[in-house]
Amino acid sequence: DKFKLPDKYKGSETTVWAEFIALALEHKPLNLGQGFPDYAAPEFVTEALAKCAKSDNPLIQQYSRGHGHLRLVNALSKVYSSKICREINPLTEIITTAGAYEALYCTILGHVSDGDEVILIEPFFDCYEPMVAAAGGKAVFIPLRPTKTDGTILSSDWQLDPEELEGLFNEKTKAILLNTPHNPLGKVFNLEELTMIADLCKKWNVLCISDEVYEWMVYEPSEHIRIATLPDMWERTITIGSAGKTFSVTGWKTGWAYGPSYLIHHLSVVHQNMLNSINTPTQEAIAMGLEMEFARMGSPDCYFVSLAKELKEKRDYMAQFLKEVGMNPVIPEGGYFMMVDWTPLADKVGLKEETDEYKDYRFAKWMSKNKKIQGIPPTAFYSIPHKNLGENYIRYCFIKKDENLQKAEQILKAWVGEDTCKL
Repeated sequence: DKFKLPDKYKGSETTVWAEFIALALEHKPLNLGQGFPDYAAPEFVTEALAKCAKSDNPLIQQYSRGHGHLRLVNALSKVYSSKICREINPLTEIITTAGAYEALYCTILGHVSDGDEVILIEPFFDCYEPMVAAAGGKAVFIPLRPTKTDGTILSSDWQLDPEELEGLFNEKTKAILLNTPHNPLGKVFNLEELTMIADLCKKWNVLCISDEVYEWMVYEPSEHIRIATLPDMWERTITIGSAGKTFSVTGWKTGWAYGPSYLIHHLSVVHQNMLNSINTPTQEAIAMGLEMEFARMGSPDCYFVSLAKELKEKRDYMAQFLKEVGMNPVIPEGGYFMMVDWTPLADKVGLKEETDEYKDYRFAKWMSKNKKIQGIPPTAFYSIPHKNLGENYIRYCFIKKDENLQKAEQILKAWVGEDTCKL
């Protein structure tokens, strides 16, 4: 068939997001699935965009520089130069993109050739594997595994096996894709873990693609360490960021990547032949927001500080009521997702009423339809050989209004109080 889908896209025709958005539209559950706030973004950022829309400067409404609006790349340079303790050239070492999604796509398409191997750490954000396939590469997988099964379990209790990781590196390895803080676990990789990854990258001359979109959402005492700051890692690291996550404006779809010019150049080639440039007014508004944040960085008034404090309270509240209903949450140390073991309540779930292969999908769909609360099944974030590691969990998002977290508590406690057995 001349008009069939190209082979490089086979297997990625549907996504968990399309499936569960459709389910939510049909059954209208309380949505704790998708990762976006259901309350207002910070006013200083939305006001900045309003000013841009009404600007006396007509060029703000026109095409901007293809590789990044000047005001924004300059603001990004100031923020990140201060964080990685080296001067980042805003014109050659930063690119702005249509969300972190496009930054990842340009990075992978710009660096991966046919037959190259890319190491993905499971669970991983589900777009990683299709992007590697689209570039002609081969994804190889290593899972984070829990080292504890009882008591309070932290995201840091999920760890890589050093020998298993070392065994994946070889002459064909082009890149490893690191996500810290991690989605969906909320793991914040510590210095020892990052050093282990960095040492292998240097030994095998491998690119590190570091997806750090949740960089400002880290909960004390954990600390976000940028792997590009480790010895000899700037030279081989591309770091991905997101305005949507930084300022709680996911619909603005603006992201960026930074790294040495000879690596960023490849992203620019892909980008200029796909989009060329992105939305100018949003870039201007994001730059204004970053300039304000840079001036008050680390102070209580800084949004990056206040957001992490606010989310820590929401995290603790959700973890508490999930424990009270009998589930076992994995306490995240970063990000705004929580992986939760639902299987202690399995006898109350009508798993046989759903037909999906993996039981986390059946749990998520049954809960959406029957109890009107929706999470995301984590097997979507695993390769087929390792999907069993995610089947006992559901991913909930806690960057939600307090009233909706309270509603979630009420729904779950009412359900658990029912005298029913579904097995």
